[in-house]
Amino acid sequence: MNKTININDRELSLSNLEKELYPSYGFTKSRILEYYSLIAPFMLPFLKNRALTLKRYPHGVDGDFFFEKRCPKHPDWLETAEVPYGDMKTINYCVANNLETLIWVENLASIELHVPLAKADFPDNPDSMVFDLDPGDGANILDCAKVAFTINDLLSDLKLESFAKTSGKKGLHIFVPLDPKSTTFNDTKIFSKAVAAIMQKTYPDLVTTKMNKEFRKNKVFINWSQNDSSKTMVCVYSLRAIDKPAVSFPISWKDLANLALRKDPEKFQVLAPDALTDVNKKAAFYREILDIKQRLPTTWT
Repeated sequence: MNKTININDRELSLSNLEKELYPSYGFTKSRILEYYSLIAPFMLPFLKNRALTLKRYPHGVDGDFFFEKRCPKHPDWLETAEVPYGDMKTINYCVANNLETLIWVENLASIELHVPLAKADFPDNPDSMVFDLDPGDGANILDCAKVAFTINDLLSDLKLESFAKTSGKKGLHIFVPLDPKSTTFNDTKIFSKAVAAIMQKTYPDLVTTKMNKEFRKNKVFINWSQNDSSKTMVCVYSLRAIDKPAVSFPISWKDLANLALRKDPEKFQVLAPDALTDVNKKAAFYREILDIKQRLPTTWT
């Protein structure tokens, strides 16, 4: 089934709308487009002026996928940005600053949307620092919550405010909003690495900073290396390509504590229909992350 729609005077041709991209859940491409169109008012501020990496699943979440950094052939109206990348001079990325662009990339079966920690105009100056908490075998999101609370306490002692979201899979992401005018990736990398090292030293049975899987059994891996200009994080409100249409969703520290008390990892998972129901009442606080401009302390250990 194909369909032509008009958004803000832009004509878009949508294809394969009945294709089940989450086959075990019966979630079609049409449902994915509907989800992104409804979540767009909340998601677009977090995509604004950021180089967008598409994670495309043309045959659904059970099929092969590929990352696409370079913006594919696109309409003349679609905004792009030339951003330095590795040994290449630049890559021309898509930039999703409006609903029509978001729907256009979703028509490409870009189930997951990933963005850098810096805006395209200032690619070396992050406006946030992240702690990516990933449970190893034998650990789960409840263990990630323990680590998250401790990191939040440590940051609070340094007068730094932080925000959490679920990864949409098994882990948690802790973001610290920063002032990009006074922050470089070298700053965030040094700081996040030091925090991770302190956590590993203080809680050796719970935390590891080692990426190899043999070191991660029954522990939470703190991936501080995501604080790099070449890395991306899944955008808040993005769907994740697992068996169910789960969403990377904001979670307040209070709600995280309440969920942790229930001791059920499944309760942390937010599916697309629930995200659309809860986004107004449960995620309004997360919008603050875009306005807070903090500076990392120069001496603190």
